[in-house]
Amino acid sequence: MARIYAASSWRNEHQPFIVETLRNEGHLVYDFRNPFNGVPGFAWSEIDPEWQGWSAQRYRQLLTTSPIAAQGFLNDLRAMQWADTCLLILPCGRSAHLEAGWFCGQGKRCIILTRDGEEPELMALLATDICISMPEVLMVLRP
Repeated sequence: MARIYAASSWRNEHQPFIVETLRNEGHLVYDFRNPFNGVPGFAWSEIDPEWQGWSAQRYRQLLTTSPIAAQGFLNDLRAMQWADTCLLILPCGRSAHLEAGWFCGQGKRCIILTRDGEEPELMALLATDICISMPEVLMVLRP
């Protein structure tokens, strides 16, 4: 049984099914959409519905001063520290890639789940495994 940090994006429609599949296989999984503390997952729109129009200065200011951003960051960071494995579920955004890079830098297991149509990334070679299906992910997770 692995303690898995599922790194992905709110826009990834496959993420909920993948989290459920991993849990059904007996793994403990952190789901950023539903953190362990029961607080709903972080979204920039909680800080400001007009977040997509922020200047770089406004982004930096709110990232570093917003209690909502601080809580979202701490939820994810604590889960990353707890987990022994990162599953990077493509497609995803920059935050998920930073999270996966953190796992690689910590010497923790990092699995990338990719599929046809994803843009190739050279630094994916940092990952311990690159899988192209959920059955493959489950296979590499077996003890």
